[in-house]
Amino acid sequence: MLLRAIIDSIESVAPRSAQEEWDNSGMQIGDTGRDIESVLLTTDVTPEVVNEAVMLGCQLIVSHHPLLFHGLKQICGQSAQACAVEQAVRHGIAVYSAHTSLDCVPGGINTRLADMLGIRDCCILVPSAPDSTTGLGVIGSLPQPMPFETFLQHVRDTLHTTYIRYTAPCRETVQRIALCGGSGAEFIGDAVAQGADVFLTADCKYHEFQDAEGRMALVDIDHWISERHARDIFAGILRPLGLTVHISKADRTPVQVYNETT
Repeated sequence: MLLRAIIDSIESVAPRSAQEEWDNSGMQIGDTGRDIESVLLTTDVTPEVVNEAVMLGCQLIVSHHPLLFHGLKQICGQSAQACAVEQAVRHGIAVYSAHTSLDCVPGGINTRLADMLGIRDCCILVPSAPDSTTGLGVIGSLPQPMPFETFLQHVRDTLHTTYIRYTAPCRETVQRIALCGGSGAEFIGDAVAQGADVFLTADCKYHEFQDAEGRMALVDIDHWISERHARDIFAGILRPLGLTVHISKADRTPVQVYNETT
């Protein structure tokens, strides 16, 4: 199948027009006129993931996070990003990324995360424009109020997260849940304004925890874990096309957690 036809299928779900202005979703490396038989799906494009694609004989990597995001001034192997670019070009592997184009749409990252956690009746937390059906984050409700500690256990068991950081809840039970996969702490005020009991996101800083405290519970999990289900969304789009689809085994969070036991 031509790469441009594969891209059309991805963009029928996650159009580039839906991405944030600062983003770089879309083609990263490669010729859209080439034939593709085998695809590797990943959250991040790392040298290990490119090596995996080479070993599997994949002609295409589809990622959530763009390979080309921060400025790349040299391709000399001085960074993981540069190494991944160099290896992909050397081995003729195309790379396509759907980042906020997948975050902002119904059925994308945040909708799927809400579904996984059983959050219902969701609407966009921060619409792209008034009355827009696209935007970042979602907010909805659990079917029944849940003790906060039970909710934390539910998050851990459902997402298999390596750690959870949080502020104390404002009430014993929670039901209205806002979430934003990836780095969403800038939307704390939006979650509070819409009556969230909990806002689940990643990459929160100390003062952002302070900002949330006493207003709602802020729950912070690993960035990669909050978005790794992008691979399953891509698989649902691409497998019906008859392609050989692999989900990367080299794709992983770079964050390690030290838990001392006595």
